[in-house]
Amino acid sequence: MLDIAQALHPWIAQGRDVAVATVVAVSGSTPRPPGAALAVDAHGTAIGSVSGGCVEGAVYELCEQALADGETTSARFGYSDDDAFAVGLTCGGVIDILVTPVRSDTPGRNVYATVLAAAEAGDAVALARITDGPTEVMGHALLVRPDGSYEGGFGAHPGLDRTAAAEARALLDAGRTGTVTVGADGSYCGRPLTLLVESTVPAPRMIVFGAIDFASALVRLGKFLGYHVTVCDARPVFATRARFPDADEVVVDWPHRYLAATAMDGRTVLCVLTHDAKFDIPLLRLALRLPVAYIGALGSRRTHEDRQRRLRDAGVTVGELARLRSPIGLDLGGRTAEETALSIAAEVVAARRGGTGAPLTGAHIPIHHDGPAKPLGATAARSRAALG
Repeated sequence: MLDIAQALHPWIAQGRDVAVATVVAVSGSTPRPPGAALAVDAHGTAIGSVSGGCVEGAVYELCEQALADGETTSARFGYSDDDAFAVGLTCGGVIDILVTPVRSDTPGRNVYATVLAAAEAGDAVALARITDGPTEVMGHALLVRPDGSYEGGFGAHPGLDRTAAAEARALLDAGRTGTVTVGADGSYCGRPLTLLVESTVPAPRMIVFGAIDFASALVRLGKFLGYHVTVCDARPVFATRARFPDADEVVVDWPHRYLAATAMDGRTVLCVLTHDAKFDIPLLRLALRLPVAYIGALGSRRTHEDRQRRLRDAGVTVGELARLRSPIGLDLGGRTAEETALSIAAEVVAARRGGTGAPLTGAHIPIHHDGPAKPLGATAARSRAALG
C-alpha cells in the first residue's frame, strides 16, 4: 500500500471509498515484491500493480467485490501447467494477495489516512496489518513510527498491539517490508497470527566524492535508482551546482571532514572518485570503519595496490580493507563516463540485492534475490522479510 502512497493518499483525503490489493508474500519467480499494491476506487479507476499485468484483471475484480461487501479477503495466484490460459503468473511463481477495503465505515480509516500522508511526505513510518487470523481483526491497521509510538490497533488483546509495534519498528529500522508471525495474545507461543509490515523510509544516500566527469554521470544514475545524491569535493572550482544540476546537494569540503560530520545509515553508498591519495587515504581510513552498505574507489589496479599499501600504513586492518570495492564497478568493458557510471551503479545494485553480476543467459541462478543477510536484532530475526 505504501508504495503507491503518493497517488493513493489524495483519494483517501478526498473521502473516496477504495480497495487496496497488496502483495503479502511471494515464492519462485515473481514480477513484484511484497508490499506492491493495486488500488481501485468506487468509480473503477485503478492505480498501481501487483503482478506487472499477469493477474491484474482478477485482482481488480477482488477489489470491486471488497468495495461492495466491505470484507477483507486474501487470494493466491500461481502458474497452471494444466491450463496455460488460466489466471496466474506466466513466470512460474506464486503470490499471495491481501485485499483490504478502505471505506467510510472501515475501522481505522483515519490510521490509513495518517500513514499514507506520512509516506507521501517521505517520513519514516510502518503499517502493520493482519493477513492471516480471525475475521474480526482482518482489515484493522497499526501505524508505527521510528520512536516506537503507534496509532490504531487490532481491537484484540492489548499485548498484540505492543508486540506488533515492536516487530514493525524492527523492520522499519532496517527499511524492510515483510511478514511476521506472532501469537494472538502478543506472545510467541499462542495461536499464531501473520502480520504484513510495510515500511517506508527516506531515500538512501549516495555520496560521491570527487567532482569529475564520471561523477556527473553517476549522479544521474543514482537519482534514477532512487538515491539522495550528494557530491563532495574540496575544490570549489569543480564542486558547483552548474556542473551537477541533478545532485540533491553539492558540498565544498575536505571529503574525510564532511564524512565525519554527515548523517549515514546502513543503506548509505560511498563512491570515492577523487583518485588522489591526499583525499582518498584519510577518507577511506574513516569510511572503512563505518557501518555503510557500499564503499567503492575509482582507479587502476596499480592505483589500487598503492592505495592498499598506504591504507595499511595508516592502520587499516585486513578485514577493513576487504570491504573496499576497488577498482570500482563491474566488468562491462565500458569506456565513456556514462558506461563507467553504469558499471558502478550495477555493482551498487548487486551489492544491495545480493546479485552476482553474472549474465542470466544460460546461468542456473535466481533472477530475483532477497539481498544479503543483515542482522536485524532478536525481534526481527523471527521475521521473513523482503527488501523495500
